[in-house]
This record gives sequence, structure tokens and C-alpha cells, in this order.
Amino acid sequence: MPTGIIVIDKPRGLTSNGTLQRVRKAFGARSAGHVGTLDPMATGMLPLCLDEATKVIAEVESGGKRYEFTVELGARTDTGDAEGEMVERAEVPSLDGARQEATLAAFRGIQQPVPPMYSALKRDGRPLYELARQGIEVDRAARTIEIRRLELVGLRESSIDLVCECAKGTYVRVLGEDIARSLGTLGYLTRLHRAWVEPFQDLPMCSLEEALAGAAERRHLLPADAALQGLSRASISWEQVAALRHGQAVQATSSPQPPEGRRVRIYAPDGLFLGLAEAHPGGWLQPRRLLHTGTT
Repeated sequence: MPTGIIVIDKPRGLTSNGTLQRVRKAFGARSAGHVGTLDPMATGMLPLCLDEATKVIAEVESGGKRYEFTVELGARTDTGDAEGEMVERAEVPSLDGARQEATLAAFRGIQQPVPPMYSALKRDGRPLYELARQGIEVDRAARTIEIRRLELVGLRESSIDLVCECAKGTYVRVLGEDIARSLGTLGYLTRLHRAWVEPFQDLPMCSLEEALAGAAERRHLLPADAALQGLSRASISWEQVAALRHGQAVQATSSPQPPEGRRVRIYAPDGLFLGLAEAHPGGWLQPRRLLHTGTT
């Protein structure tokens, strides 16, 4: 099985799932999943996990993200981006650096925005975007998010360029609309690029074309533990491998002992990545997510 991770620079015009399925088919993977979702208009980092590597998604999907985006001012669309229909227009006030900074400062930190209707959130098993396309709007509960960084990097007469570093759950389209309202006008996104997703920010990205062209040789396929290097590492003996695969706790043979209560990467004596365990007192490791194959 082609177990591993491919970090794609998603092109504009494709859904995240569409990108995933093209790569999965090219590599011959039986299962696959992506870390985070990008709208068709968005570009940038989209980590794809193939076969056994899908087991690491739950460990990494809550990481922070960095977005670079442009908000066109003076109008609003029904989707919050350039893919939607124009539904309202407004004057654009004169903007200066001081006003911009005061506006952006109010959005930094903990926020509780309401998710948009055009999102993959589900209501009674149906994605909200399906309801939105039928003209149906339903109540959505506000979500707590954290904006860790929000900076102005470009200012023009009717548009602004921004950089945002945020926690999971942030809808940048909503953020762009809310910033425009705080400036006394309306706005929608014309550009959205995800520069990185934790903990993949130091891993190499490739284009979709490069990934598809290299599928036969499995080029650009990174090991399943490539995104887990921030976790402690522990080794066990070959005798313990069988016990571990039967769900039994084993004692780490390596030192120092892993920190208690934390997830730990487990390896066989030959360096084979076995999966993840939780560290207990005395160096005991309780298996949590084990891979049935190696890293490649």
C-alpha cells in the first residue's frame, strides 16, 4: 500500500476532495484523507494522507494555519468570495493606516464568529452549502476561534491584502466580511492562499501535476511520521512489537522515558514506525493508533 503523506499546493478551481481523489487514484491508495479543507477558489497547502497514514490525521488536524488573502471592498457576495453572486454594494470610505490598525487589533485574540452557510458543516447529515444553494438558511451556533496574528500587508483604493495566523475553525471569508463591515463598508475575498498548516509547515509542497506525474515511482510521498516529529520518540524490542499489536502496554527500551500522559511515536529496533501510544508512569506505553505497515 502507498502509505504516506503528500503535501499538495492545491490549485485554484478544484475542491479539496477533488484534489484528494485524483491523487488517491493515481497512487492506487485504498483510502485517503486531507488535513483541513480549502474552498475551490483557495490555493495553497493541502496535506493528503494515504492508506495507513490516515491514522495520523486525528493527531494533527487541530494545528494552526497561516492564510494570505485579499478583500475587495465596496460589495458583498452571497458566498463571501469571488465565486458567488453580487448581492449588495456600498461606498468605500477613505482608509488610512491608523484606522486599519485599530480595526485589525479588534479582531486579534479570541473571537466568536458565526460560521457561513457556504461551508462544509452539516445539519441533519447535509452540508450547509447544499442548503445555501437551495436558498435555505438555518441558525448556526457561534464558534470560538483564536486569531493569533492579523496584519495589513497591502492597501489600495478599494482592496486590502492581509496575513492571518489562526487556530482551527477560522472561516477566512467571514473574517474578511467582518473586517470590511468594521471599516464601514462591505467586502468579499478575491484571493485566498494557505501558506502552511501546522505541523506540516516545514515539509516540502509539490504541485498537483508533480504529484500525479510522480505517482508510479511514489515521488513526493513522505513517511507517515513526517508530520509527527514534534512528539517524543520511543523504541521497543521485537518481542514487544507483537504484544503492542495485540493492544498490550509495553515498556520503552529507549531513554529518556517519554513524558507521562503525552502521545509518543513508537519504533521497532530497525526504525520501523509502528504508530502512536500514550505514555504512562514507569515508561509504559499504551497503544492508541497503530499502523499495519511500515512508513512506505
